[in-house]
Amino acid sequence: MAIGEFAYANNSNRFLAAPALNAQPFAVCGIPFDGAVTNRPGARFGPQEIRRASLMLCDGIHPLFDVSPLGHVGDAADMRLPNASPLTEVRAAIQQQAATLMAAHHCAFIGGDHSVTLPLLRALHAQHGPVALIHFDAHCDTWVDHFGEPSGHGTWTYEAIQEGLVDQTKTVQIGIRSSGAREAREYVQDLGGLIYNARALRGKDGAQLGPVIEEIKARIGNTPCYLTLDIDCLDPAFAPGTGTPEPGGMSSSQVMTFLEELTPLNFVGMDCVEVAPAYDHAELTSNAAAQFIWTYLCGQIAKRQPA
Repeated sequence: MAIGEFAYANNSNRFLAAPALNAQPFAVCGIPFDGAVTNRPGARFGPQEIRRASLMLCDGIHPLFDVSPLGHVGDAADMRLPNASPLTEVRAAIQQQAATLMAAHHCAFIGGDHSVTLPLLRALHAQHGPVALIHFDAHCDTWVDHFGEPSGHGTWTYEAIQEGLVDQTKTVQIGIRSSGAREAREYVQDLGGLIYNARALRGKDGAQLGPVIEEIKARIGNTPCYLTLDIDCLDPAFAPGTGTPEPGGMSSSQVMTFLEELTPLNFVGMDCVEVAPAYDHAELTSNAAAQFIWTYLCGQIAKRQPA
């Protein structure tokens, strides 16, 4: 091993200290872009901080799934992006690189702001057609513009539905609670999808979430499904390090229950976005994000194990 390679592996630059991506079935890839935020910037630094936080899990066997991602996961490093270019060019670069990864691997992407999800869905659509979507977020992200700009991190869900990238009747939003006009807040539900806002989830955990989870499973069935997890779905008490925090959100244990119990769905990829380390405290946010990605990967790997 070359000195540079040794330093790279020991400087918290790979998720779970996994090897560089080669032939592993699962890939982790960073998308260090936050050029479409509307409040606090800094999510471009999320990928490396989440990788650093993941190192405490590098020899961990998941307590529910009884597997470790090690040996199954490779780190594809961060995408190379034209950060000073218009959003359309950045998204084109993301889509191209994501398509190459998705052709050979089951991918978990680390953002970055939530605008990066749209090009990921475009790449997925080329492979699978319209996919089901599970969307954890404090915000509905269904605005038709971004304070006069045509696109941003709060418009991607609207755009994905308009472009036919997702099945609108199999789109599920979880944790929504921000202010906004009714036509945006209820957009997904008005088109036949499901919304479980944060108010509806208050006081529910563990087995109490069972009916919600079963309804989601029944709605999505075996349709290829993409998971996008905006870390601000969590209450700021659990995730202060994000660009647009919204009080009254979900707990870490609620999100973990959803991730564990929804594992049987036909997932084809996921992302975790909007971790902005500059606003974090005691690494609460990056640790939560690393745990969520790890849990998702362990669940998908467990499904592939011989019975």
